[in-house]
Amino acid sequence: MRILGIDPGYAIVGYGIIDYLNNHFSVVDYGAITTEAHTDFNSRLVEIYDGLNYLGDKFKPEAMSVEKLYFNTNQKTAIYVAEARGVILLAAKQHDMRICEFTPLQVKQSVVGYGRAEKKQVQEMTRIILNLDSVPKPDDTADALAMAICCAHSAGSVIGRLSSLQ
Repeated sequence: MRILGIDPGYAIVGYGIIDYLNNHFSVVDYGAITTEAHTDFNSRLVEIYDGLNYLGDKFKPEAMSVEKLYFNTNQKTAIYVAEARGVILLAAKQHDMRICEFTPLQVKQSVVGYGRAEKKQVQEMTRIILNLDSVPKPDDTADALAMAICCAHSAGSVIGRLSSLQ
């Protein structure tokens, strides 16, 4: 199963693509889609959409794992991230990807085994699980890879049910 993990944002959208088969992970690609700060916001959404379409066309993931939104104190930022997330979900559906959504607590539990783990712990466990030489940068990329791992580990997810059929 090929999984595209996404850490949603509008300045930086982290992505990580992994293959998961028989409890074995292999990294396909990872990086970030970035948009310039002083660009019109609608144009930034187009850049994100185009970037996701490129990833969908090139790597053909079967599933996308994306973080569920939670509201913080900055409502303006939350709205922008929600709009970017909408574009991300649209691109996933247009590429027939199954969408798995997880909270940060679920990702931490899945990757580290502790739902209150710190960001650095999650990043280091992601590095170890995927057998990488170093933690991917920017942080959004490491977070996206953790999202993909969570999707693969999730026994109750669509991925877990499909893996048992292969």
